Amino acid sequence: MRCVDEVGGKPGVGGGGGRRGSGCCSVNFLKYVLFIFNFVFLVGGAAVLGVGIWTVSAKHDYVSLLRTINYATTSYLLLVAGVVALIAALLACCAVLREDRCCLLVYTFLVLVVLVVEGAAGVLAYVYEEQIMDELKHTLPVTFVTHYQVDPTVTKAIDKMQVEYGCCGAVIFSEWKDSVWLKSDPELNNTVPDSCCKTPSPYCGVRDHPSNIWYNGCIHRLEEELARHLLVMGAVGCGLCLLQVFGILLACCLYIRLRDLDDHYY
Repeated sequence: MRCVDEVGGKPGVGGGGGRRGSGCCSVNFLKYVLFIFNFVFLVGGAAVLGVGIWTVSAKHDYVSLLRTINYATTSYLLLVAGVVALIAALLACCAVLREDRCCLLVYTFLVLVVLVVEGAAGVLAYVYEEQIMDELKHTLPVTFVTHYQVDPTVTKAIDKMQVEYGCCGAVIFSEWKDSVWLKSDPELNNTVPDSCCKTPSPYCGVRDHPSNIWYNGCIHRLEEELARHLLVMGAVGCGLCLLQVFGILLACCLYIRLRDLDDHYY
């Protein structure tokens, strides 16, 4: 394609040529391309925000079972990136329509922020996805037997997990006999929490027969769910980075063209 610099030329009819340039470097061409890119960027920002909300809401209760904050940090980074992306997309519309260089600078900065935040979230998600099973193996059994009915948040998470996943205990149901919960109350007749039952009801955890309770642990199902979420977060975070690099370059090109026009007129 031909890039023509006609800053010193004559104005075209209707203001579309001349000093505004023509070809791939014209102000109008760059405005159209930036406007189209901004629509894609807006959709991408909404997708990032949606993934952030999904990961926070879907596994919010289970975050209390993790000893590190990597999962929660990745989720909240995507939320921040999504919100900033939506603000930047709205600002870009204003910058394109008004041909405002100041708005373009702010837009470029915001896209750069989104790029950094999404990149960090993507890298963190991929790294943590490789570590999640090791962390769960070392911490989840201890959390089950020492924090159940001691920490209300952990108790709620464990009960919800055992009902939702159809499991009992971290690795196996028999772990519950060593729990602080049972040892601290000798009068308790339960062998496992009622949430371990295939049909949960009050005091159903008294009988640990396989027809009544789940024998499989929760660790593998939780690891699969968290790994799947981290994979999606990593793909979204890293996948959109190239798009944002293109947007930054496009905004810089338009800024330079508008600056050249201002220098000519003033």
